Amino acid sequence: MTIIVTDTGFHTDDWRAGWQDWGECLSPDKGLDLPNTLTADRLQNVLPELAIIRIAFPRFDDGRGFTLARDLRLAGYRGRLRACGPLLADQYTMLRRCGFDEVEIDQSLALRQPVEDWKFRTGWREYDYQNRLRKAG
Repeated sequence: MTIIVTDTGFHTDDWRAGWQDWGECLSPDKGLDLPNTLTADRLQNVLPELAIIRIAFPRFDDGRGFTLARDLRLAGYRGRLRACGPLLADQYTMLRRCGFDEVEIDQSLALRQPVEDWKFRTGWREYDYQNRLRKAG
């Protein structure tokens, strides 16, 4: 069972339109699955048409998905951005700061890292060192 993590906790997946792999003939009706090895500039022409992009994290210690998410946001992508894979609750703050809206995890990971672990990190805006510096200056 797939679990979606947001700032409000665990949720069931509400995306029902299916997924398409990068390299297929892209349909704006389906979500786009991206490997974390792709660069945002390869998607520039299709970004406005996509409702949701899911970026794969093959391992929790492979951070290329963070960079891809940030680059997609900087390129103007405004749709839903989902991280997917064996991520850690400790990474939630950075995932949100890089532009992800949600995280997709499986049931076994949710049992090892319950919702309280994830929700503990939902103050990702308030504890940003850049915000603290702006307020001090």
